[in-house]
This record gives sequence, structure tokens and C-alpha cells, in this order.
Amino acid sequence: MNVIKTEIEGVLILEPRIFEDSRGYFFETFNQKEFDEKVGHIEFVQDNESKSSFGVVRGLHFQRGEHAQAKLVRVVKGTVLDVAVDIRPGSPTFGKHVAVELTAESHRQFFLPRGMAHGFSVLSDEAIFQYKCDNFYNKESEGAIAWDDPDLGIDWGVPPGDVILSEKDRNHPRLKDLGQDILL
Repeated sequence: MNVIKTEIEGVLILEPRIFEDSRGYFFETFNQKEFDEKVGHIEFVQDNESKSSFGVVRGLHFQRGEHAQAKLVRVVKGTVLDVAVDIRPGSPTFGKHVAVELTAESHRQFFLPRGMAHGFSVLSDEAIFQYKCDNFYNKESEGAIAWDDPDLGIDWGVPPGDVILSEKDRNHPRLKDLGQDILL
């Protein structure tokens, strides 16, 4: 696995070794020993999957306090633009984001440590998105930031008129309205 650092400390792009031949391909989607050596020890406890169509934007979601989550995300069908926003109080990159295109063909994965708001947009006709979490979801600890917060300046790669949101994702506050105690 090749590990690519990003502008935000701890946010990493992971490129697996792919073995291809006339039959197709093989690669390890996760290897605890190699992950521990190259990223750090994380015990994932929950796997999630979503299916979405072009223009869907999910996010920007996070979990607060003891329920904060690190995530390892990937796409098994289609293409998404995956986004991590640093919301760690006191971080030198607080409010900054990293976006990476994930495709089923590239097999790239994106690792987000705890303290990130997370979201993605679907750039293909359809996408199947999978992710591992190191903590269980807790409804009372969920939080979110407006996907179109102008202070974040995220280009989701989808024309604004084509964006499809859940009712819940239409009404999140801007980051500046949440303040530096966002994760408490």
C-alpha cells in the first residue's frame, strides 16, 4: 500500500497494490498489520455502504465527543468526490478541506482521522460507497456543516442546480456558526 499525505495532518490517500492478469485483478482492501505500520493502529468496528445517483451530495457529517469517528472510505462502483474538513479545535488547518476523487477503477481509499467533517458528491451515474468506522454511530452525537458553506469553498464537481440533498442535509449551519468547540 502506498500512502500519500495531504495538506491536513492525518488525512491520507491510500493506494493498494493491484495484481492483474487475464482473469481480472486481486488486491487487499484492508490489512490490519500493514495499516498499523503505515497509518497507525485503528480498530474498525462498523462497516457502512450507500448507493447514490449522480448529483447526490451527502454531508458534511461528523460525530462529537467520545463518539467521534475515524473513517476509511472507498468506492466499489462509480466515481465520487470525497471531502474531509478539519474541525479539530486548535488545529492549524481548522476549517480547511481536502477533496479526492475516488473511483472503482483506481481502488484508492481515503483515511480520515477523528475530528473531520465528511461528505461526498456522486460524479458518475451511480456510485456504491463503502466505509469503515472506528466507533459506533450515535444519533445524539451527530453534527453537520452546510455542504455549501461559502467559507469552506468546496467545489463538489456537480452543477448547483443538479445537487440532490436529503431534507436533513438542506438545513445544516455554517462552520463559523458552530465555533471552535464543535467537537465537544
